[in-house]
Amino acid sequence: MKVKKLLHTRMRVSDLDQTIQFYINVLGLEVLERKTSPRGSQLAFLKVPNSDELIELTSFPPSGPVKVQEDLVHLAFQVESLDDTIESLNVKGIKVTDGPTKTSSGSRFIFIDAPDGYEVELIERPPGIKIV
Repeated sequence: MKVKKLLHTRMRVSDLDQTIQFYINVLGLEVLERKTSPRGSQLAFLKVPNSDELIELTSFPPSGPVKVQEDLVHLAFQVESLDDTIESLNVKGIKVTDGPTKTSSGSRFIFIDAPDGYEVELIERPPGIKIV
């Protein structure tokens, strides 16, 4: 067997509407589809600009509250300008929880928190850099 490509990543959330609004309003993602699964989970598929992979958000209250362990899961997004991103986050009242940090490759990054405590990493890469 050989995997062909990553299609989506699922994250369980406590409040689907609140989390969708965060990803739309703060990061500019787009909701492609919302539906209910056969077992009753509420699902939303989010499109990330310039990426084929989707983020699948799910809310299933019978599973209990979502408790994200520190430093367990995060999503990383590339941004054009970290300084502009920080300014935009400040205007929206979103706190930078870590950084900005500069790597040996010249990339810079920050972290912010999404609902339920999921971390979001925002990375500015210099031209030609493939990884952080």
